[in-house]
Amino acid sequence: MIFNNKFRLIKSENLSAKANTCLDSALFKTFNKDSLPVLRIYSWQTSVTFGLSQNPSDYVTLIEDYKNNFAKRITGGGVLFHGHDISYSLIIPSSYIENKSVKETYELICSFILNFYSHLGLKANFAKDTEGIVLSKDAFCQVGFEAYDIIINGEKIGGNAQKRAKNVIFQHGSIPLTTIRKDEKYGSSLEDFSIKLSFDEAANILQTAFEKTFNAQFIESQLDENEQNIYYELYEGK
Repeated sequence: MIFNNKFRLIKSENLSAKANTCLDSALFKTFNKDSLPVLRIYSWQTSVTFGLSQNPSDYVTLIEDYKNNFAKRITGGGVLFHGHDISYSLIIPSSYIENKSVKETYELICSFILNFYSHLGLKANFAKDTEGIVLSKDAFCQVGFEAYDIIINGEKIGGNAQKRAKNVIFQHGSIPLTTIRKDEKYGSSLEDFSIKLSFDEAANILQTAFEKTFNAQFIESQLDENEQNIYYELYEGK
């Protein structure tokens, strides 16, 4: 296995879009060559996030519908709805995945997501490996099909995105737990496949899938002082 064993595990529940995106950014910005890798598992208030290249001012009505609980993610992609999902963020040194392309990195990291679904008795595949799926982009995350989106029974249930710097790879993704609207913009959820999980249940299965996939050992953690300082600076817009 190319990963080292020890990971910090940070769990948080029901945060605003701004809090979650600032936490991701703080962990990414403060990561250095001596940092332990981090797996963060978390949930959201009812909110909406936008990809890095999107302009939220193009979606004024949507933002009003979500009572201004919105933020831009540090990765690309399209509009993504939250409040019914569980998310993960993984921050690792780039040295963990030497001599692998971006595509190979996605395939490796996302293997624990496939194992999560397998634990639930669901056969999940990447979009690139699913017959009948045409890869495409869309302003809404759940409408387009990227190569490493997760497909179950021909339906998209989740996606993943990456951001890289010289010494660090950041990847995050979301798993919809419940159905909030029968609309392709919102995508499918585990509930659509007759699986009902609480945040705690889903978090435990996600953690176990990661442990088994990468032979990981977790150290339960919170933000350290430096991470907190950067987080507050970002949150206050300084």
